[in-house]
Amino acid sequence: MLFDDEILDGSLPVTVSVLVPVAVADAYSYRVPAGLHVRPGSIVRVPLGPREVIGVVRDIEEGAEVSRSKLKDILHVYGDVPPLKPDLMQFLDWVANWTLSPPGMVARMVLRSEEALEPEAPLPGVRKVKGVEIERVTKARARVLELVEDGFAWTKSGLAGAAGVSPSVVDGLISHGVLEVVSMPASPPPPAPEPDREGPSLTPAQGEAVAKLRAAIGKGFSVFLIDGVTGSGKTEVYFEAVAEAIRQDKQVLLLLPEISLTSQFIDRFEARFGARPAEWHSDVPPKKRARVWRGTASGDVKVVVGARSALFLPFKDLGLIVVDEEHDTAYKQEDRVSYNARDMAVVRGKISSFPVALASATPSVESQVNASAGRYTRLELPERASGAALPEIIPIDMRTEGPERGRWLAPKLVEALAETVADGAQALLFLNRRGYAPLTLCRTCGHRFHCPNCSTWLVEHRFRGRLQCHHCGYSEPVPSACPSCGNAETLVACGPGVERIAEEIADILPDAHTLVLSSDLPGGPDRLRREMKVIAEGGADIVIGTQLVAKGHNFPLMRLVGVVDADLGLAHGDPRAGERSFQIISQVTGRAGRIAGQGRGFLQTYAPEHPVIKALLANDRDAFYKSEIEARRAAGLPPFGRLAALIFSGTDRNQTADFARAVVRSAPHDQSVTLLGPAEAALALVRGRHRFRALVMAPRAFDLQAYLRQWLKAAPKPRASLRLQVDVDPQSFL
Repeated sequence: MLFDDEILDGSLPVTVSVLVPVAVADAYSYRVPAGLHVRPGSIVRVPLGPREVIGVVRDIEEGAEVSRSKLKDILHVYGDVPPLKPDLMQFLDWVANWTLSPPGMVARMVLRSEEALEPEAPLPGVRKVKGVEIERVTKARARVLELVEDGFAWTKSGLAGAAGVSPSVVDGLISHGVLEVVSMPASPPPPAPEPDREGPSLTPAQGEAVAKLRAAIGKGFSVFLIDGVTGSGKTEVYFEAVAEAIRQDKQVLLLLPEISLTSQFIDRFEARFGARPAEWHSDVPPKKRARVWRGTASGDVKVVVGARSALFLPFKDLGLIVVDEEHDTAYKQEDRVSYNARDMAVVRGKISSFPVALASATPSVESQVNASAGRYTRLELPERASGAALPEIIPIDMRTEGPERGRWLAPKLVEALAETVADGAQALLFLNRRGYAPLTLCRTCGHRFHCPNCSTWLVEHRFRGRLQCHHCGYSEPVPSACPSCGNAETLVACGPGVERIAEEIADILPDAHTLVLSSDLPGGPDRLRREMKVIAEGGADIVIGTQLVAKGHNFPLMRLVGVVDADLGLAHGDPRAGERSFQIISQVTGRAGRIAGQGRGFLQTYAPEHPVIKALLANDRDAFYKSEIEARRAAGLPPFGRLAALIFSGTDRNQTADFARAVVRSAPHDQSVTLLGPAEAALALVRGRHRFRALVMAPRAFDLQAYLRQWLKAAPKPRASLRLQVDVDPQSFL
């Protein structure tokens, strides 16, 4: 790839390769017509079949013989935005090579929309004309003139509203020549964060971590693991690194795993820096996203808080990436381009030569191993910043202390809930099951309600009166009678979801104000933000929630956490199941007693002897990680080995199975590689597509990408409805 300062304008025959957003293995060639100026990284619009698409110039071959009959011309160059920088282009190539994804589909994650590539049209405004006065000044006119006396421009509606007059008053001043119509920027630059505003007092451990982070800003690539218990003040630590990056006129990217975390986080950011950062996630309106895209490219936007896709914004001078809750599986994208934003953040820091900070109270096994090996610098925060003790973890053996039939909360947990509410504190009940019940069946004929498009049961959502599939979105009303045998009043809900726990709480503690938090409740992210604020301000006595309540929230009055089914995540045949269960239970019980102490966490379990449960009860994190790391090492699993999943899907089960077997038979023989499958996936049918999986295992030093490329080149190609997806470093095994 060529990168230089020369601009090629089509005065000589020029062929350029352009990455376009289609799933092909390479770039397409186009001709640069006379008068257009391009360079590597230029964003262009080109014809692709019958349509026009946005692409990015990858390479240029000057002086080559161009056949005018074969190559199409570039149609437009987006000159109002700078070309993508060489390091970003290198990063896109790296992601494509690592994930075995078409490079154009990776570039597509940068080229969000044409709206982001064109400047916003200026707004019409009005401004006072110097030296021009009006003889008759009414009270209404006087209020308007007072506001425009400083010479700044206003929109007409904004000026009329601020002065408390009708727009006709402003029009009258324009007609008299006192005000003139001018153009105003549609979106003025956002206010810059103030890095020297006083932050909170730091503990000695925080101060030591801050000193190391500050010293790394502007000094090239490095990776830090901020490893601190829940409530230890990890955010305050990396905020000081953000402040140092801003002082050095660098841009900063703060990655969060969930949209629901952004509101409380942004409030904390504003309190520290006096300005709000830019947001980047799916809930941000398109026009605002376009402004953020342009602001990162121009350098006007200094700090972005965003979800994983923010990693592909075209920053002008990125100087720090922070990945908060770095262990969270939400950083893994599995559609189209399969990538882990945590790992790719480290790669972007390496390519562009700036530090990356990973933060977690329960780091991933991979990050733990990297820190122990010296590849990452560990910054330990072993105590809570408030001085409060970590919560006491108390087991409830459901085999001997369980609830009565038809109930889901053990008497010991119910008693603790009542005490907590009576003391004016808050309690949290955690169950990672949405809806009312995970299965509905008929007691007469045994009929079970399942999704017609997926191999899953329909989940009852009693609040909405519907049965719903959480994989494809299919839903139907809860019937009054069994559709199989026709009997009425024989349908029974099996097992609890958060709505059923709320029903039980309403029965046993009717005076308690209960709030259910789940990602699929009506109202979306806005509702979640409002309800998080209600909880933080003490407006709820008992919160019942799914995994979104475990991630980074600070509830000052929360004293008790009850895990309704601590064994739920351990039941899967997933090699990461133990790690994920330990992380989520540690995180959710860590919500208790963060400020005032006296926190307690109750684990309802049928397997108190399980190694994960034992480590949680003993508050012995080191023992868990030591055991998990040794098990991974013995099995050759990441980070001591390499994995890749091949997912085959199609509308016909037999054709899909035949295709999967044919592809696996074509695999190159290599003694270093273990190939498992193909086998029917745990979720064998999703959205009407039958699924089979194969798993490739190889040693850590093995060139897995080269092996996969050789294999896929020789393998049968998918046809008709068949698809083959490759997932390097899979996080999900369903």
